[in-house]
Amino acid sequence: MKVIIDLCVVPLGVGLSVSKYVAACETIVTEAGLKSMLHAYGTNIEGEWDEVFAVVKKCHEVIHEMGAPRISTTIKAGTRVDRTQTMQDKLDSVEDKLSGV
Repeated sequence: MKVIIDLCVVPLGVGLSVSKYVAACETIVTEAGLKSMLHAYGTNIEGEWDEVFAVVKKCHEVIHEMGAPRISTTIKAGTRVDRTQTMQDKLDSVEDKLSGV
């Protein structure tokens, strides 16, 4: 089953800056070959359910290996069975409505 998630992984107990942990997760997503869009407070990821959630697990494993004693993660997930829809499809739909199409 295809899924699109919005992932926000927050390492705790590592100080104020978390950009190196975000970069580590982005590398994991890229190496997994999944489509993603980084944004200011997380990452949208699309792909097969098991592959996407394997990436979430690997992000946790790697961030713990980097020294974070705790991680708080927020995930929003969406699936459809009536048709295939990508992140870009969703954006295009809104853009069409904004432009009056």
